[in-house]
Amino acid sequence: MSHEDTTHSPAPLSDVDPTPLHAAVDALAATLHEYVEAAVGVRAEFGAAESDDDPRILALENHVGQLNAGLFDALHDTLGMHPDLTSSVWEPSDGDDEHAHELVEAAEEAEVFYLGFVVAAPHEGAAMTLDGMIDLLDEVGDEATNRFADGGYDVVEWAASRGAAPGFGEDDDEEAE
Repeated sequence: MSHEDTTHSPAPLSDVDPTPLHAAVDALAATLHEYVEAAVGVRAEFGAAESDDDPRILALENHVGQLNAGLFDALHDTLGMHPDLTSSVWEPSDGDDEHAHELVEAAEEAEVFYLGFVVAAPHEGAAMTLDGMIDLLDEVGDEATNRFADGGYDVVEWAASRGAAPGFGEDDDEEAE
């Protein structure tokens, strides 16, 4: 869909049928409920680390991601909006955030961005193991940091992690690199 069409115009939209949007939300909600049931069952069988890597959990997380993308597309195609529905925010930003990043004087604000991957185990004879992925992500992160700096951005902090998003502003003893 072009960003030049009526959906993306500055004029208000009328007569929008929300039924397909609600259907996308219902499908996502049903899969999230399925995820909770599976996670409880997997955790009853395995420890936390093994549960994070359980194929049933990874498959459901992938499905949730696909449904999130489908909801984004439905909202975008119907309303012309670019919804940010997958960010995780634990605390409201009131200016007194204990995890706030120190910024250069000219910077007005900083935000955390994530790029996540669900990586399946490599086939036999592959040149890299899943454990080697973190090294590759470190290299890519370093390259991205350089590109951001070349674009004039100040990268206050960056990290590569496995299994969970890195905890910025947390103790240095954590496993995030």
